Amino acid sequence: MRKLKERWGIKTNFQLSIIFIVFAITGSTSAWLSKVGCDFVGLTKEDLGLLFTPFRLILIFPLYQVLLVVIGFLFGQFKFFWAFEKKMLMKMGLGFLFKS
Repeated sequence: MRKLKERWGIKTNFQLSIIFIVFAITGSTSAWLSKVGCDFVGLTKEDLGLLFTPFRLILIFPLYQVLLVVIGFLFGQFKFFWAFEKKMLMKMGLGFLFKS
């Protein structure tokens, strides 16, 4: 855990615990919301067949990005998650979103 705290610039175990909780809540919430979204528009596995799982993953991705920052903010860790988000999106080639 020491190396992770150093890498992320985290000072306390409490902050690390909060960050892990935010990641857990965000992952679960984005998966649940993608299911709700598919149910709302009436898409089922029977409708899309093999495309259902990739469709849900494509739906989860933007939900996760937004929720990570929002839930991080609610837990008082906006600065960490905003920096984490920018770094992750830049590595994915979406850095143009943050050019000013």
